[in-house]
Amino acid sequence: MFPAPHTYETSPIPRSSPAAKVESAAGTRPSAVADTPVPTGQRPAGPAMDPPATSTKRDAFFDNAKYLAIVLVAVAHFWEPVMDGSRTTRALYLAVYAFHMPAFILISGYFSRSFAARPHQIRRLVTGVAVPYVVFEVAYSLFKRYADDSPDQPISLLDPWYLTWFLAALFIWRLTTPLWRTLRYPLTVALAVASLASLTPGIGEDLNLQRVLQFAPYFVLGLLLKPEHFQLVRRREVRMLAVPLFAGALVFAYWAAPRMPAGWLYHSASAQQLDAPWWAGPVMTFALFGCSLLLTAGFLAWVPRRRTWFTALGAGTICGYLLHGFLVKGAVYGGLFDAYPWLSGPAGKVALTVAAAAAVTLLCTPPVRRLLRCVTEPEMRWAFKREASR
Repeated sequence: MFPAPHTYETSPIPRSSPAAKVESAAGTRPSAVADTPVPTGQRPAGPAMDPPATSTKRDAFFDNAKYLAIVLVAVAHFWEPVMDGSRTTRALYLAVYAFHMPAFILISGYFSRSFAARPHQIRRLVTGVAVPYVVFEVAYSLFKRYADDSPDQPISLLDPWYLTWFLAALFIWRLTTPLWRTLRYPLTVALAVASLASLTPGIGEDLNLQRVLQFAPYFVLGLLLKPEHFQLVRRREVRMLAVPLFAGALVFAYWAAPRMPAGWLYHSASAQQLDAPWWAGPVMTFALFGCSLLLTAGFLAWVPRRRTWFTALGAGTICGYLLHGFLVKGAVYGGLFDAYPWLSGPAGKVALTVAAAAAVTLLCTPPVRRLLRCVTEPEMRWAFKREASR
């Protein structure tokens, strides 16, 4: 929301010039914001990251991972209205939710490693994260107010609604990156904070801090990863192990479907709010962290390393993430699932899955990116001092 999805951030669309087209076709560009570079010993470049001294080549692996993850996000969201009464659909939903956001957040942390709050990084953080958050928080609130006939729906920038929570969380995680990188044991601290948050129901709804704190360990782990760690999951033996891993996960999810609230995977509530004893919060924090990492590794193991037909779409995942929610909510507000009960049957769920994958694919395409550039990649030179561009 997928995230996505940082994983949902985009690299700027090359301006329509012959040189830009050549660079795009070659997979390289001199821009300072290539968000999936091939590790070459340089610090990664990307939104809110330091620019490399020379042009970098995009790593197809990460673009492929982002696209496939955003497809899973959209598909899972389309399953939500039709999964009641179907243990199989709920099991698939739980299995997907166990790793798609952790994967996005982990990759977000990986590409945030060089964030040091320099002026140009702060500018990119504001234009690439804060501005889209404000625009889409307002847009989703107005959409619910008028499409769902909910005139009392508030517009609150402090209470993220639906998909926008990820942008608010990413903004906070990025700002705290220098702090995490100065700690001796950052992952231990992040897990301790997440555990405490899981047993603290009084945190409240402001900026969805429960999710910010409970998902933080995945972002911090991403900060600690190095290129060689991603090389490990690309090994053939890891791909082979991923098959029984996901088979076992699906069997367990089928068993857990009628027993475990999906709220545990949302990380947006405390144990008490999920009607569980307080000690279940820390236990589930560590258990889900381990499970999510295994499934994320299995997912990344099967992500293609070569360029594919969907590789270029990985740069537009922020559009797919932010826009597909209007389709999901629009279908709910319009009574689509009530008007067509067959959508809750096996054939209907297959049709929804295909439709969701196709829709989010179209939303990640360059024409959509260009159309939304003014709100997802605004330059806003008027708002910043000159040194913020350096």
